[in-house]
Amino acid sequence: MPLVTLTLRQRRPAVFKAAVLDAVHAALVHTGVPADDRFQRVITLDAADAHFDPHYPDLARPRTADALLIEILWSVGRSVKLKRALLADLMQRLGALGIDTEQVMVVLQETAWENWAFAGGRQLHA
Repeated sequence: MPLVTLTLRQRRPAVFKAAVLDAVHAALVHTGVPADDRFQRVITLDAADAHFDPHYPDLARPRTADALLIEILWSVGRSVKLKRALLADLMQRLGALGIDTEQVMVVLQETAWENWAFAGGRQLHA
């Protein structure tokens, strides 16, 4: 039940956004998320509307206009081990696309199962 949000600071071609979202989804599926459970969105902000510290906390290279913010909202209950595996897999996939993973920030946010209603207000897991 992940909801993925990709935030960019500059306009990117549709093929780039699709490739990033495909990589995120493949990494999620690799952790056990069902293949057809795909809910994603892309937000593109002007430079004046997106402020990312260029160095925090310990980047090998400063963040640039190419920085990506990937937010994954998913149900509670996954272990730290699984989250680390997801991040390692995702970085490998993004790196294979030629993306500098030092430019990628990922935020994993958890919510209780009863907070999801996919359609018609029906809570499938409440």
